[in-house]
Amino acid sequence: MKSTIDKKKLYIDGEWRAGSSYQELRSPYSGEVIAEIPVAEVGDVESAIEAAYRARLTMRNLPAHARAGILERFVQKLSERSDEAAEIIALEAAKPIATAKGEVARTIATYKFAAEEAKRISGETIPFDAAVGGEGRVGYTVREPLGVIGAITPFNFPMNLVAHKVGPAIAAGNTIVLKPASQTPLSSYFVAELLEEAGLPKGALNVVTGSGKTVGDRIVTDERVNMVTFTGSPAVGIGIRNKAGLKKVTLELGSNSALIVDEGVNVSRIVDRAVMGAFAYQGQVCISLQRVYVHESKYDAFVEAFVEKTKSLNTGDPLHSETDVSALISEGDVERALSWIKEARNGGADIVVGGGSEGNVLEPTVILNARADMNVSCQEVFAPIVVINKFNSMEEAYDLVNDSNYGLQAGIYTDNVHTALEAADRLHVGGVLINDIPTFRVDHMPYGGVKESGTGREGIKYAVEEMTEMKLVVFNR
Repeated sequence: MKSTIDKKKLYIDGEWRAGSSYQELRSPYSGEVIAEIPVAEVGDVESAIEAAYRARLTMRNLPAHARAGILERFVQKLSERSDEAAEIIALEAAKPIATAKGEVARTIATYKFAAEEAKRISGETIPFDAAVGGEGRVGYTVREPLGVIGAITPFNFPMNLVAHKVGPAIAAGNTIVLKPASQTPLSSYFVAELLEEAGLPKGALNVVTGSGKTVGDRIVTDERVNMVTFTGSPAVGIGIRNKAGLKKVTLELGSNSALIVDEGVNVSRIVDRAVMGAFAYQGQVCISLQRVYVHESKYDAFVEAFVEKTKSLNTGDPLHSETDVSALISEGDVERALSWIKEARNGGADIVVGGGSEGNVLEPTVILNARADMNVSCQEVFAPIVVINKFNSMEEAYDLVNDSNYGLQAGIYTDNVHTALEAADRLHVGGVLINDIPTFRVDHMPYGGVKESGTGREGIKYAVEEMTEMKLVVFNR
């Protein structure tokens, strides 16, 4: 255990401020205290929002090249300290270090995209003479920053999901009040430190840690906050939308993402990819592969290969390079996942791999013959659990995938182009992946869902559109 525990500070108006009270931050894997985190009070949140509100004109008036330059300098600094960043993620989130390094690489790419998009924000000219009465007029549109963006982020990608909110907000000329997840604030403080060094104006980014009621609710309801962007659970997201009034809201919520494996597919070529999609970062990914529907002609072969690969995964310390699966984020999540496994077993499903735990590490678990109404099927497990079932026809497969309250992404492996096009049309999700798992994401693509998976789209270009508003200018000659 460390001899000295790092005592963090709130980042408000370009200053590091001590909190009135603190809480211990413990490693999800070892239980060791890794830091003391300030718990913001109402006055702290008020100061952060006020700082962002005052700085909004500074950011609005900052030229595009200057905003891009800040982001470019930040990218350079994060690249130089990428190993340190990965260790922070591994410690606070129990993300295996290899996966944490991958997140840092994606974070760097995300801010690069943001720097590029800062220079691409543009409008269009309008041909007014296309309408009777429009003669003699010329007009154009511009996109203007909204002002203050309230960002509330989850634990599972503590650096890159922050990037998807902070990056486009800066690119568009907005200011930000950021509430990171209580379990993973260290990444956000690290980002704030580097953005400060990169020359971000005071007040443009404020990082406030504390409870959802004290910090989150104030961000959502304060009239000076022009937009709220949230990634997390549907229940919290729906509550945010109900409280936000007329301000813009982007919600990236949960899913129980599904994959279809069609007849004729070479199972051996896709199993490694499917196992990765199911168990990467302990399944704590919004688009983690949770449900697999395999054509009856390929079902036995797929299950056999999937189970064999799952058994080869290494569990343990997230800081060990060979670890594939480490601890869930909390003891409560382990208990919930175990109860859902028990429910499936008691309901007649077959637990063919895993099903147990050691500490907060849940064994990678494969379940067969689970009914659609079981929690492991119909809810978001956010754990290393995957359900595999068979289907007889594509019509049945589409119905099985769509029989969900969620609709973020879905995948299909097929050798038939007609089936691929039909799946793209029939699957009611925000993104359809052909010949890939639903867990695929790169950081400039439009990303978001339907139904209880949310509203709005991320992906830097699309987030910039969400974080700006269109203004029309008309000249009467």
